[in-house]
Amino acid sequence: MSVVGGRETSQVRRRHLAALAYEVEARGLAWRFAGPGESVLTVLVPRTSRQVMVVATPVGDGWSYLWPGGGIADVTDVPHVADQLARLLG
Repeated sequence: MSVVGGRETSQVRRRHLAALAYEVEARGLAWRFAGPGESVLTVLVPRTSRQVMVVATPVGDGWSYLWPGGGIADVTDVPHVADQLARLLG
């Protein structure tokens, strides 16, 4: 992969994670970026400190979110992913 391709991938990844951050915040959860190049989204419950880390990764011709416990969903389904994370952390 070229340097430009890597930069573009990084930008797309961060954009997908930012969209998810917006949705989880709307559900009362907190979040922060972590990892190299802010490549991981940490989602947490402020009052309990329960947390889960989410990545966005290229899959085939699209992108998916991945999280522990076998969680996987297409990045086009952001509200559903946010709901799943809220239930997981609830």
